[in-house]
Amino acid sequence: MVNAEPDRALSVPLTIRPVVPGDMPALKALIDANGLFPADMLDDMMAGYFAGEAADDFWLTVDNGGPVAVAYYVPERMTQGTWNLLLIAVHPDCQGLGLGAGLMHHIEQALTLRGERILLVETSGLPIFGRTRAFYQKLGYDEEARIRESYQAGEDKIVFRKALDAVHAASSVRS
Repeated sequence: MVNAEPDRALSVPLTIRPVVPGDMPALKALIDANGLFPADMLDDMMAGYFAGEAADDFWLTVDNGGPVAVAYYVPERMTQGTWNLLLIAVHPDCQGLGLGAGLMHHIEQALTLRGERILLVETSGLPIFGRTRAFYQKLGYDEEARIRESYQAGEDKIVFRKALDAVHAASSVRS
């Protein structure tokens, strides 16, 4: 799921780097502030990454004197060139500055440079996630699927898709 932000211009360049173990307290505070899931789940989610057992898992943070945003993406199993963004969140105090969009653009560029084809993201179909869905659509993602009542009774999963070659082509045109 994503915590999307309204439109406000980012006034400084983003410092995006891999997550390190010392980031955990700030990342847990970020997750708690957004209410995405219990922050203690991060320990298990990141254990393989920190142990070097998850070579294809990518955990990134936007660092502004400490982590203020986080993203987690992995290859989609049993596919060729398809990746899945499993988490993106921006601390509520930093939302609306373009951090989420900048982080998404960074991920798209990194995957494009690796020759990957597709990035999938998913979110809830509940009305309170309307801003989230609009965030993805604004970034050029198309709603690809709706899985009824996937998360729980009455809560659909909505999957968005973006072809990464389109990202590369758009970047080439601007250069």
